Amino acid sequence: MSKTGFDELCELAGSVSRETFDRLQAFEILFGKWAARINLSAPSTLNDVWRRHILDSAQLGRIEPKALRWVDLGSGGGFPGLVMAFLLMERSGASIDLVESNRKKTGFLQMVCGEFGLPARIHAKRIEDTYQMIRDVEVVTAWALAPLPLLLQLSAPWLQAGAKALFHKGRDYRTEVEESAQLWSFELVEHKSMIDPQSVILEISNLRRM
Repeated sequence: MSKTGFDELCELAGSVSRETFDRLQAFEILFGKWAARINLSAPSTLNDVWRRHILDSAQLGRIEPKALRWVDLGSGGGFPGLVMAFLLMERSGASIDLVESNRKKTGFLQMVCGEFGLPARIHAKRIEDTYQMIRDVEVVTAWALAPLPLLLQLSAPWLQAGAKALFHKGRDYRTEVEESAQLWSFELVEHKSMIDPQSVILEISNLRRM
């Protein structure tokens, strides 16, 4: 990528080192090679992985610039979890847990974490089976995993303990928010995506069941 690419990453994610930028470039190439063999992402997005996946994920770094303990649910091909792992390398003591039940995808996640020495732990388990082993979480993330009411149910043990959620959502997010509000009370901040004008990142905190 050109210097413009580096500047755009810094604009989206906050202060990022040249080393992190270079690692993310290398990850983009590695992702492309694996995606040709196993289903890591929708085929329609593979021609623009840098912008539609890496930069879109990196926005979370600016929203939560100080949090150290993260968990990513349904990590799949690594978005946003692996991208955050690269960014968290620059935060002393930071780490992220990646939860993914698909064995082929966890194999990919393990390989990337080992290749780059990322501060991440991989859990090849269902989300419900990780509550006791993943503790003291500050931020919960998820991308295209489930409708918001189900996401809140899956992440409730962490959110009710004080964590906040950062969930990528598309154009129909308002309907999901309305449905969720019938079951839960919560504080909501809508962050407009800097990549896709039809998408948002929902920041949810103080979750309580109605």
